[in-house]
Amino acid sequence: MFEHLNLILFSTLNAHAGLTGWQLVGAVFAAQWLIFLVPLSLVMLWLGGGPGREVALRAFIAAACALTLNGLIGHFWYSPRPFVLEIGQTFLLHDADSSFPSDHATSIFSVALVLAFSQVQEARRIGWLLLPLALVVAWSRVYLGVHWPKDMAGALVVSAAMAWLVQTPALRAACAQLLPLMESVYRRVLAVPIGRGWLRP
Repeated sequence: MFEHLNLILFSTLNAHAGLTGWQLVGAVFAAQWLIFLVPLSLVMLWLGGGPGREVALRAFIAAACALTLNGLIGHFWYSPRPFVLEIGQTFLLHDADSSFPSDHATSIFSVALVLAFSQVQEARRIGWLLLPLALVVAWSRVYLGVHWPKDMAGALVVSAAMAWLVQTPALRAACAQLLPLMESVYRRVLAVPIGRGWLRP
């Protein structure tokens, strides 16, 4: 039943064989380049200083844990990609590794969820901007034939679980203890631009 629904959704979302022009370029851009908004968002929050740094650290840990879990799932349960099974149309070169859950979707969903539900206004604003973009990333990778809809559903579940985990009191306390160490490393590595006033200490 679930696999049948997955196939129906895939056939609905996957691009037609003659995809060209701006639609192809736009989908490839979304599938490959929007993901770079994740590190950019975290760097912006960190450089902004204040409570945004702790939120950025929690978002980073959530994404790292989620991607680690993805790796374990893929290691113990191989899910072939659509092009491996010669289903649908593929417009993006990709290794034939396990498709479930999607790492791209997991990365952006994890960070977006942590930021969107934080107490820091700037982080919350960035998170709510990232969430619709996460949906675009998820759609584009199914559209281009390198993932199944179930891979995106799995990514959302894993991301939500890790976003919830880093909100627990124990993990928040651990992040609060780790933050001074990370700030110390940051100040040592970037001592010159910080000393010249280009970056916040």
